[in-house]
Amino acid sequence: MPRVLFVCLGNICRSPTAEAVMAQLVADAELEHAIELDSAGTGAWHVGSRPDERATAAAAARGIAMSGAARQIVPEDFEQFDLLLAMDADNHRNLREIAPHADAAAKVRMLREFDPAAAAAASLDVPDPYYGGEDGFDHVLDLVEAACTGLLAELSPRPV
Repeated sequence: MPRVLFVCLGNICRSPTAEAVMAQLVADAELEHAIELDSAGTGAWHVGSRPDERATAAAAARGIAMSGAARQIVPEDFEQFDLLLAMDADNHRNLREIAPHADAAAKVRMLREFDPAAAAAASLDVPDPYYGGEDGFDHVLDLVEAACTGLLAELSPRPV
């Protein structure tokens, strides 16, 4: 069973959005038993907080339910998960720096690597919508949905 951890800065906007989008895609493909998902942040500012209300509302408008509480990444995550997917280059760099060894660092990738259009354009960051307007949360959803669709195609034990 592939185990995937989505990681952003505070674990209240982008990474829980990615987790929720992927969970919906996994459920739609009836693969809940085959793929494990979670999310975390590199920082501790929001530990225990619910996902951002604006992110939750944007997801709900698309029929995607967000839940959970923010947590900070821990060293054990590098052992528990097969992929640690960073939302932007800073998260990617931070994850590689805290990885306990080279094999763990090799598990760190960018989420948008799984979106062929983003990979071709070399535009791999999911921008942080926290300090922007509500349209930023919709933009994040668009980017995450494209990447998670590609991720599911790669991880699925059967064509989706």
